[in-house]
Amino acid sequence: MIEPLRLSLNVACPVAHAFTVWTDQIGRWWPADHTVSGRADAEVVLEPHPGGRIFERTPEGVEHEWGEVTHWEPPGRLGYLWHLRRDRADATMVEIRFTAAGDGTHIQITHTGWEQLGTEGPTWRDRNQSGWTTLLPHFVRAVEPPEEET
Repeated sequence: MIEPLRLSLNVACPVAHAFTVWTDQIGRWWPADHTVSGRADAEVVLEPHPGGRIFERTPEGVEHEWGEVTHWEPPGRLGYLWHLRRDRADATMVEIRFTAAGDGTHIQITHTGWEQLGTEGPTWRDRNQSGWTTLLPHFVRAVEPPEEET
């Protein structure tokens, strides 16, 4: 078994807001360098229901499938198959839980299913570890209010 990726972070906002920014506003914070097209003008979409697609769409209407929503339990849980830059048959699984933590939200991400990729599993796990590490600061900036200057 290849060890799942487990990441966690705390953000300074209510659970419902964190969930909404992650899902309904994903296109506002998802960076172009984490897309297939690499285009800043591409639209990133997460359809809000089980079976919903996660994809990017260029202004010309070209769509690149990334995944499929498997669990939709606002505002506490989101799950999806993830196959960005891979065939859907090679999808890994992502589960994200949003829980109250004081005045903010604790977010727990579990990314599993690397065995499905055979000998490429460890390499793809490492690539995704790096991807999550560079992606999450964009989410934090989008979800938290800017610090006030004094």
